[in-house]
Amino acid sequence: MRRFAWLLAFILVLQACGTKKKAASRSGDSFGKNQTSGTTGEKGSPMPDDPGSFVYYDIGSVEEYIETFADVAKLEMKAYGIPASITLAQGILESGYGRGELTRKTNNHFGIKCHNNWDGDFAYHDDDRRGECFRKYNHPMYSFRDHSIFLSSRSRYASLFRLRRDNYKGWARGLKAAGYATDRKYPQKLISFIERYQLYRFDLEVLREGYAVYPQPKQFEYQYYTVKKGDTLYSISRRYFVPVEELMELNNMDSSQLSVGQELRIKTEKPR
Repeated sequence: MRRFAWLLAFILVLQACGTKKKAASRSGDSFGKNQTSGTTGEKGSPMPDDPGSFVYYDIGSVEEYIETFADVAKLEMKAYGIPASITLAQGILESGYGRGELTRKTNNHFGIKCHNNWDGDFAYHDDDRRGECFRKYNHPMYSFRDHSIFLSSRSRYASLFRLRRDNYKGWARGLKAAGYATDRKYPQKLISFIERYQLYRFDLEVLREGYAVYPQPKQFEYQYYTVKKGDTLYSISRRYFVPVEELMELNNMDSSQLSVGQELRIKTEKPR
């Protein structure tokens, strides 16, 4: 029932996004390799089916950006514990409320670069240096999910998850301290967006629904996945929402090469 409830919630968010603003789409490469449609990952929050082509939302104002993606940010908060206010403020700042050149051509709302082991689609864009590699997504929701995974799977951001979920000022300062951005005014910019547009109200809405203010101890279990033809470590990591690095470490792998029939051990969070 819990999985069905999450699926229904995400379908409703998709429908809401579609009615709030008509999406403009164009042909493009599918996101990643061996895309798994409609899967439910480690955190229990399903992703939308792969649209098969590049889909973006033609947004005209900050208010419209908030209206379009607030429910997505709230679902990510429930699934990963990152305050919805922080997610929205970062999205507004990093993407130019969806109007930035990088976001319009990649659906990358958080300026996440390719980094090591990125096996998905990408595009080159001038940033700190010319022609840097940035991650590319078929649908904006994949960007929001990747942002959650990016923060929750890297040790340098671990201290953030010991903060209260309604402490948006602590999260904003912690992101800068952990090296998320080089701009020394990054925390102030996030806090300014949160307070100007009262984004903290979305944190409170999630907390009122029963989400813990403090992080709760997690319990894990292990399952096994049998590699099929066409699988890559990246596609498997997306299916279970675990980093490629964790899969390799858990299975004592020195390379990303897979063999059909190979069994991979996967760590997943127990449902509560």
